[in-house]
Amino acid sequence: MKNTEGMLQPGALKDRNIIVTGGGTGLGKAMTRYFLQLGARVVITSRKLDVLEATAKELEAETGGKCVALHCDVKSYDEVEAMVNKAIEALGSVDILVNNAAGNFISPTERLSANAFKSIIDIVLNGSINCTLALGKIWIAQKQTNKVVLNMSTTYSWTGSGFVVPSATAKAGVLAMTRSLAVEWARYGIRMNAIAPGPFPTKGAWDRLAPGDFKERFDLIKRVPLRRAGEHQELANLAAYLVSDYSAYINGEVVTIDGGEWLQGAGEFSMFEGVKPEEWDFIESMTRKAKSE
Repeated sequence: MKNTEGMLQPGALKDRNIIVTGGGTGLGKAMTRYFLQLGARVVITSRKLDVLEATAKELEAETGGKCVALHCDVKSYDEVEAMVNKAIEALGSVDILVNNAAGNFISPTERLSANAFKSIIDIVLNGSINCTLALGKIWIAQKQTNKVVLNMSTTYSWTGSGFVVPSATAKAGVLAMTRSLAVEWARYGIRMNAIAPGPFPTKGAWDRLAPGDFKERFDLIKRVPLRRAGEHQELANLAAYLVSDYSAYINGEVVTIDGGEWLQGAGEFSMFEGVKPEEWDFIESMTRKAKSE
């Protein structure tokens, strides 16, 4: 058995219907692939329908499972409600929600506009709240049980981190929501847990966060005691376990998967204090370029 292989028994998620926000790329795509391999049916959603449709087609061909692409901007509660209704129509029901949609950028906070700060809060915190609330209302009203919400958090949810203040603020809110609803909604048969990942390289996110030679100067891997990044399958394994019935007694927990990074030094991005003012201009320009591509 290798860490790059699936760990659960075949059929571990058979007949379970899942929504994965931000499921078209990166870790969302990796989780979706494994959920499909384990027998689940999955709706993936984001603002980029063309990317979602390409991913759904690819993963269906690869796994033989059912993957439905639905456009949704999680910042809008109306769009989330419409997406949830379409997901139920396509799958018959929804059993599991994975709040994976995220946004982030590295910048001195004083360089941020109010709108830049708001955009991250809206995607990460309000988006997670919107999706959780829309599904939770249905589950509770219809007395549906054995439902699961899995949120993507981060280790700097509890430590804070310089230069990613909007993300740290939003993720702290997601963590508070996870622990609070784990208590409040357990009586309805709804479990709430979270994952706090360390460095798991994804091309889009890492190119935006550390463009050019900044990857070498501020190598996040050097902060990890195991001296390596995570494999996407490792996170997918953990996610599949936490949404499966194997973890039926785990509720209100945040599981860190970072090779010991946060124990070595709090504030994942705090080392960017060494960036010079003119270099922040370069980072900002590269970030804007990456977002437009």
